[in-house]
Amino acid sequence: MINVMIIEDDPMVRDINSKFLKKVDDFKLVKAASNLTEAMEFMNGNKVDLLLLDIYLPKENGIEFMKKLRKEGTEVDVILITADKTSVMIQEALRYGAVDYLIKPFTLERFKEALEKYKQMYNSFSSSNTIEQKTLDKYIAGSPFDKSNDEEDFEKGINKYTYKIIWNEIENSNDNYKTAEEISMSSGVARVTVRKYLDYMEKEDKVKKIIEYGKVGRPQHKYKIKVK
Repeated sequence: MINVMIIEDDPMVRDINSKFLKKVDDFKLVKAASNLTEAMEFMNGNKVDLLLLDIYLPKENGIEFMKKLRKEGTEVDVILITADKTSVMIQEALRYGAVDYLIKPFTLERFKEALEKYKQMYNSFSSSNTIEQKTLDKYIAGSPFDKSNDEEDFEKGINKYTYKIIWNEIENSNDNYKTAEEISMSSGVARVTVRKYLDYMEKEDKVKKIIEYGKVGRPQHKYKIKVK
């Protein structure tokens, strides 16, 4: 499990981010802090792998906190979550080692993509003493995933991470049929996007679709993994 601490002064945003985190496998929320003093006290006695850090906190600044962590040699990764979208701030965040930068308001889909990409990086570094160039390129070359590997299996407009999010929802359905609306609700991915990916999976012969006719309204399309 990857231990995560959320640092956010707004209780509502803190709660939303905590709920978002619970929807992503292999991440554990170990602390939700409202300020940097509280966060540092917790980090002094507990293992934290990843910070979901706001920049602007009352009388405190997340970037300055990152600088302090780097100066002290604290081994922790940071994803910044902020409404600040100025190029100066984003550049400074990247210079001090932010692994991603989410601009408020963001979607659950984008949040999941950030964590899935981080998880891949974390697992790669944890499982081996050496990293090949093509693996490293996934994380630092600006590409969301390795073009030399599995992107060629995806047609234009089909993103690997969004695909995985939707596929996980189908896998976790315990062999029950689900509608695009149900998958949208549980995954946070827009319904129109879910339908597009389900159509793609049907073309791949990975999911089975049935049409269910009710007494009123339009018929519902339902999907589940196709057993071969």
